[in-house]
Amino acid sequence: MKIFTTLLFAGIFVTSLGCQTKIKNENKAVNEMAVAEKWSEQDLEGFETAYFASGCFWCVEAIFESVKGVKEVVSGYSGGLEENPTYEQVGYGRTTHAEAVKVYYDPEKISFIELVQVFFGSHDPTSLNRQGPDRGPQYRSIAFYKNAEEQKIIESYKKALEDKMVYDRPIVTEVKAFDVFYDAEDYHQDYERKNPNNSYIRQVSIPRLKRFKSNFPEYLKEESH
Repeated sequence: MKIFTTLLFAGIFVTSLGCQTKIKNENKAVNEMAVAEKWSEQDLEGFETAYFASGCFWCVEAIFESVKGVKEVVSGYSGGLEENPTYEQVGYGRTTHAEAVKVYYDPEKISFIELVQVFFGSHDPTSLNRQGPDRGPQYRSIAFYKNAEEQKIIESYKKALEDKMVYDRPIVTEVKAFDVFYDAEDYHQDYERKNPNNSYIRQVSIPRLKRFKSNFPEYLKEESH
């Protein structure tokens, strides 16, 4: 099993920027302008799904969208108890959910193991309830599993990282049974691509994506190089 020895998210901690800061200033305008680009159920037939949480879903969605074998990534909320949570509720820590993504992927082109590698390699799994400028349990690190095989893959890879002492701090990633995923509001879908001039996107999300691409070129779609 390939072990990644580079901590990719040892980068930007811009305290003036955070996923929550856009709620008051931009959501209304963006929501009015956004056109949801959704695949039909027929388009997604034959694809497997995987679920991860590792900070602001704008960043995480863009990273997984760049990975070969991935058909679609949906931003949303998972890991908590409340039904039908909203962005305002989750973003301000008023629920037990985390910002998460649902990844539709072709198992003949990329394996679940490789997606787990992408997950661990694209954020700091030792950062408790925080990624970059985003703080709170809604930004915690979670790898979800749908069955015993996926659980074993995640736990084995996490243990391998710990045994190899890839990080100088304990890994705090939750390995959690998947229960339910709530799609985020339409304006959050493909947010990085649709809003390249947003200050958070320019200063946090795009640099995070570039670091991932630089470290994992072998996992990228042709158009993502």
